[in-house]
Amino acid sequence: MAVPSKDYSRQPPCSAGFFVKGERPRTHRAKKKIMKTHTNSDSDSRLLNRTAQRNQTQLHRIDFRQRFFNRGLSTDKVLEMLYHETPRFWELCQVVGKWVWIQFAEKQPPAITAELSRLGFHWNRKRQLWQHPCGNFRTGTHRDPREMYPTFYPAD
Repeated sequence: MAVPSKDYSRQPPCSAGFFVKGERPRTHRAKKKIMKTHTNSDSDSRLLNRTAQRNQTQLHRIDFRQRFFNRGLSTDKVLEMLYHETPRFWELCQVVGKWVWIQFAEKQPPAITAELSRLGFHWNRKRQLWQHPCGNFRTGTHRDPREMYPTFYPAD
């Protein structure tokens, strides 16, 4: 019986360092499963994936230079622009402090949202309305600004 020259009984086996309790050895990489879709040309189904749906509807172009310029206009200039360019928005607008707000009863078509964006308005998700900062950029507040600042409808 051969006796090793050194005492190896106190060291763990070679493979013990590679495994952690509860884990399996990772011998291969997991591949992402891709769902195969087969289209049937005989069916009348018009269901498209998201990319195909997005490409079907043409998005409205926004002139971002004009938008950036309009966001810096004063309250009086914004009201004048609304009065001359978009009388429908003028009838709906509300001045809150130095900002101009426009609120609709229901969701608007993309053409109207693109026009509001071009005029310098942005959507406020919390209040569910379009806001124009009129050059006075502020961070949001938890209180309703209509309680803190004077409010009026210029069309009245």
